[in-house]
Amino acid sequence: MAEKPDSGTLFGMPYNFERPSIGRLLSAYWQPGKGMLVEKPFGVGYTLNLASWRSWVVLLVAAGLLYNERSASMEPEDSDEEEPVEVVVDD
Repeated sequence: MAEKPDSGTLFGMPYNFERPSIGRLLSAYWQPGKGMLVEKPFGVGYTLNLASWRSWVVLLVAAGLLYNERSASMEPEDSDEEEPVEVVVDD
């Protein structure tokens, strides 16, 4: 039986299931001169290239949105009882 390859592409999506090492992880996430997205060092798909300033902007925006969501959910809601609404139907 033929061995399955540990890395390659499938339908245009890169995959890599080789055992990751620290050197390979660091070199995968820091690639100066490459675009914002680079191939993942382990798994399927792409990840952010931390050598690109655009990746840091994406991370800052995501952190800001997460902070905004969590701070909004921590605020106490108004506990005022809502009064019933009177509906007038004109025949």
